[in-house]
Amino acid sequence: MCRLFGFRSAIPAAVHPSLVTEKNSLLIQSREHKDGWGIAAYGAEQAPVVAHGVGPAHSDPDFERVSSRVSSHTVVAHIRLASVGAVELRNSHPFLHGRWSFVHNGTLREFAQHRAAVEALICPSLRTNIRGTTDSERCFYLFLTRLHARHPIDRKVPVEAVARALAETMSLVAAITDAVGQDGRSAMNFLVSDGELMVASRRNRTLFVSTGPSRDDVSTLPAPGTKLEQLVVASESLCGGPYWAPVAEEDVIGVDANLVFHHWRVPELAGPDLFPA
Repeated sequence: MCRLFGFRSAIPAAVHPSLVTEKNSLLIQSREHKDGWGIAAYGAEQAPVVAHGVGPAHSDPDFERVSSRVSSHTVVAHIRLASVGAVELRNSHPFLHGRWSFVHNGTLREFAQHRAAVEALICPSLRTNIRGTTDSERCFYLFLTRLHARHPIDRKVPVEAVARALAETMSLVAAITDAVGQDGRSAMNFLVSDGELMVASRRNRTLFVSTGPSRDDVSTLPAPGTKLEQLVVASESLCGGPYWAPVAEEDVIGVDANLVFHHWRVPELAGPDLFPA
């Protein structure tokens, strides 16, 4: 289990409160999720600037130092509680490929048993980029494989294509790991960004969205098509107040490059043609 955080804003803003000083900041959550941290912040360059650590964020001065200096329109952060893969830098999130950053909260069921089957779904040219031993990194490259099937991943792509690739990744993995008649489901809360769009999925873990206190009803998700000033996605609400709306199971949410909110269901995105007879 881990905790993830995504921030997308119309103007660059500091994320130090969410990461360090809020009542339930990532620093506080790292007392339980203690096996490393990572922060990716997008600036003038296409690829983000990334800092990683392998110790608990709450006792690592670099986490607070980096957090206090980050002011960006797009930030992706993660704290890890290791379930698959050793506690080492190559297994720390966010995982990166070009402009893409990716974090995962969850675990694939019986991953050691299913690792080869999951890797077989990854495009060979992308598979060679895998450096660590986690299920999460393999989900990232499976996502890129599904995205690459429709769009060049080194260029801007539609937000709907990113959502579809995430949903297809979830469905393909679930078909391998979730045995019929057995208890338990793979947990796949994913969050991905290219610095402009940001998309997140929920499966078998909690996920919350905040757009700040400016909306009349902040306890529910924005209506699709709503243009936002800011989107925050987190595994848990980071502070008190009614500013956090839950994302439903098997939902995918996100914003495009113009910060327009989108909302999909996984079954709608990953249709029956994903598994041809």
